[in-house]
Amino acid sequence: AGDFFQVVVGQPRDALGMHQMALDCAVAEWGQGHPNVAACYGNIGSVYWKQGDCDNALVQHQKALEIQLRVLGSEDPDVAGSYNNIGTVYKMQGKYDEA
Repeated sequence: AGDFFQVVVGQPRDALGMHQMALDCAVAEWGQGHPNVAACYGNIGSVYWKQGDCDNALVQHQKALEIQLRVLGSEDPDVAGSYNNIGTVYKMQGKYDEA
């Protein structure tokens, strides 16, 4: 889903705005502790990552992970995806020990 808005809208900045609107809608509908909200945070993190903004990408992916661990448990595939996203950001930052 993270790439969808970039393809449709064409610019990562536009994608960020669209994903933020999706997050706002998801929070209004389900509250902060829902897997769909976690997915929105992950999508926003992916946009930041593609923009090279590793600090903000990391914050968003960590928010996604926190929700997923609390709601889905540590064995859920979405949790693994968030760990992978966080590791990718750390790798991009050259923080191989954290990755």
